[in-house]
Amino acid sequence: MTLKHSELLGAYLLGLVAVLIFGSTLPVTRLALESFSPGFVTFARAIIAACMAITLMVLNGLGWRHKENWSIFAAGFLLIFGFPGLMAVSMQTVDASHGGIILGFLPLATAFIARFTTEERPSPKFWALTVAGFLIVTAFTIYQSGQAADTTVLHGYLWMFLAGVCAASGYVIFGKLSRNMKGWEVITRALVLNLPLSVLGMIYFRQDALSTPTETSIIALIYLGAFSMFLGFCAWNVALANGGIARIGQLQLLQIFVTLGVAVLLLDETLDVVTLASAFTITAIIATSRRG
Repeated sequence: MTLKHSELLGAYLLGLVAVLIFGSTLPVTRLALESFSPGFVTFARAIIAACMAITLMVLNGLGWRHKENWSIFAAGFLLIFGFPGLMAVSMQTVDASHGGIILGFLPLATAFIARFTTEERPSPKFWALTVAGFLIVTAFTIYQSGQAADTTVLHGYLWMFLAGVCAASGYVIFGKLSRNMKGWEVITRALVLNLPLSVLGMIYFRQDALSTPTETSIIALIYLGAFSMFLGFCAWNVALANGGIARIGQLQLLQIFVTLGVAVLLLDETLDVVTLASAFTITAIIATSRRG
């Protein structure tokens, strides 16, 4: 199918908006953690997003039942609680720019899991690039942990790695579901199905929000719920559907640099040569892997 220029441009713009939103998530999470605990941030942002999701479902007249509810729930659990929760724990000790390096490998990790769980046969080139990317991320983690000389920092990197595994796994399930459903409907239903867990988690961690939070942390929390958890997914899924996965997916190559830039602007983090070199190398690996 040939896309009109205006349709393709619109898809690219939506995709770019989503990348900007997702790329800002790590630095904004650090701002939220200045007043809230990782647990509170995880469940509060999910409830904010779920409220928006319910509104969208009502406006579109969607029923609450669906034959894929269990798969939607599972993917949602990974992306609503697994990824944000582990990421928030990691952000307590890891710089946002360094976390961005680890998550910069996410597109290739997602492709790896997708190919590993399907009947596709990855090419030797793909496997070689996957191993190379993994070794770079591992070397970066060991180097930065050694520089910090603190085991809590190493644990932070490990939590971020596990967060990436949750995200990649959730993306794969979402991708399969989106073949027969609208992309925004998948994340919307996932948020609603996981709402009872979000409420229970919010109640459990509510004591962590009793202290007077800063205005910056409140705004950051709202951003994480409204944008990172909901609007970003809606924009990205619509962009993929309208512009094609191959075309729009390339925009993810910019995400790691968005994270680095926002970390410098919002958190005054300093980018060293190792961080920048790792970012460019991982981006080059992902770009190469998508050419064949």
